[in-house]
Amino acid sequence: MNKFTFFFPGQGSQSVGMMSGFAETKIVRDTFVEASDILGIDFWKMATEENESINETTHTQPIMLVAGIATWRAWQAQTSAQPSILAGHSLGEYTALVAAQAISFADSLPLVQYRASVMQNAVPAGVGAMAALLGLDDLAVAAVCSDAAENQVLQAVNFNSPGQVVIAGNKEAVERGMALAKARGAKRAVALPVSVPSHCALMQPAANMLADYLSSVTIAAPQIPVLHNADVSAHQTGAEIKAALVQQLYSPVRWVETVRAIYDQGILHGAECGPGKVLAGLTKRIAADFSCTALTSNESMQEFKALL
Repeated sequence: MNKFTFFFPGQGSQSVGMMSGFAETKIVRDTFVEASDILGIDFWKMATEENESINETTHTQPIMLVAGIATWRAWQAQTSAQPSILAGHSLGEYTALVAAQAISFADSLPLVQYRASVMQNAVPAGVGAMAALLGLDDLAVAAVCSDAAENQVLQAVNFNSPGQVVIAGNKEAVERGMALAKARGAKRAVALPVSVPSHCALMQPAANMLADYLSSVTIAAPQIPVLHNADVSAHQTGAEIKAALVQQLYSPVRWVETVRAIYDQGILHGAECGPGKVLAGLTKRIAADFSCTALTSNESMQEFKALL
């Protein structure tokens, strides 16, 4: 069997109907019930019926973790095949740590709900923003951020694929950055519909609060290595993992480097374990011969198993 990896998606991949491919899968439904009992929120209803609350940060982060772990459990119920390494995009890093048995499911849900709340409260509504810049290389984006900041925060925060970089910071600085990027040849500069400027220096107060919360959370050595966003490294001790999670909140998501690091280990097969196909799409742009399957149904799981 070929070695393979699992990628766990983050905020932005949620949508009503996102678990329809597993609607009749008992272990998936049971995972949602378990999560609802822990946090007192009907996550299955949120995932299946039209509502706005699925896009509220304090709901989005837990429901994406629940969906990722439900998908992971569905995979485990079908096969003994285990990925050699895991990674998650932003919030998805927490899902990866639960899958790797570093954090318990019961502890992870209040943890990510708390993370969401401190992120939301760190920056008043309307003060921060994020935008995707398409068609500029990383150095050009860094120059745009430096030149457009004007004593405000403006940073490259998600290196998603070559030529697709997300910037974040103060709203006015992000708007200046979008205009400057277009003037310097960006194909597109798209404001993102988010209320929190994630992974930039404005998140430092939230990171400090997260560090305090994490001090009371038990984190064990992962049973499968997890590559972290902030340093593209796998960590073994609870203290190291906690430090990486805190750093992640105000540091860029180095996704291109993460995928390439896994590819460089000779792993050519991956699966996106959770709703949507965002990471599968990014993977193809990062390494053309790295196949990534979105596990959005039992059928897609069967197809992925056949590839291995």
